[in-house]
Order: sequence, then C-alpha cells, then structure tokens
Amino acid sequence: MRDVLIRIEGTDLPGRTCGSGSDYPDGHDNIHVAVQGRKGQQDLLGLVAADVPSVVWEMECVVVSPPPQADLKGAHIQGSAGQRFIYLTWGVVGDGGEFTMFRRAKLSLDAVPTEVMENARQGGLLVGRLGLSDDEGWPLCAAVRPPRIDWSADTD
Repeated sequence: MRDVLIRIEGTDLPGRTCGSGSDYPDGHDNIHVAVQGRKGQQDLLGLVAADVPSVVWEMECVVVSPPPQADLKGAHIQGSAGQRFIYLTWGVVGDGGEFTMFRRAKLSLDAVPTEVMENARQGGLLVGRLGLSDDEGWPLCAAVRPPRIDWSADTD
C-alpha cells in the first residue's frame, strides 16, 4: 500500500446565486461547494463560496491495489472497489451557518487513465483539474469524467 495525495483544482465557479431549475424552482443564494466525506452531507472538506476565482482541495488516500484495477481508499473517497469517486457537494449556507445541499458532482476515479494512476502511485500525487460550472453556467453536477476533468500525475 502507498499513500497518494489527491489534489482537485477547480476553476470557473458559477457564482453565489443561480436561477430556478427543475430541481430548485426558486433558485439558490449564497452557494458554496466542498468535498463531501463518507460521513454524509455535513462531513465537508474545504467549504468555499462559489464566487471565488479558483479552489484547491487536497486529500490523502491509500492505493490498496495497483493499476490496472487501482483501488483507492480515504476519508473523502466514496463507493465500492472498482467504482470509487469523490463528491463535490453544492449547497446553500444559511444565516446561521448551516449547509443545505442541493446538488453534487461525482468525480469518477475509475476514469483516471491507467498510466496516470500508475504514475500517481509512484510519484505520490494525483491531480484533477476541472471547471466547476456546467454548460449553462450553473453548478456542475452528475458524473464527471474526461474530458470534463483532466487527470494527471505529478510528484509531490
């Protein structure tokens, strides 16, 4: 087993407000985004307002089986072996500081190219770079795979 740092670098955030949609008819104000941990929607890493120019989240994980069927585990890695992913959770922060989720993006780790995963395992760093707005300018949601996210391996 080997430790790997996963760094998610997000740009093009959608802003703190969004208009109405089918799943939120009144729209949302004071939008924030974070990495969701395995303990649920209140287990958040790096909660930031959605109007910052860019954001970086870093999380430790362990590679428990090497590529080509690489399996990663960590406090912010969701799913079962072969179907691991990272949730980016979008929500509204209320006046009292409470976070209410309204949508999530699922960064699919099984979509990391085998060569990139092997290089990350050897070098200690896996980087995912993506824009955090969808094609309509709203908070990115649903399954996120290349080319929407660019995975690379760097040395830490």
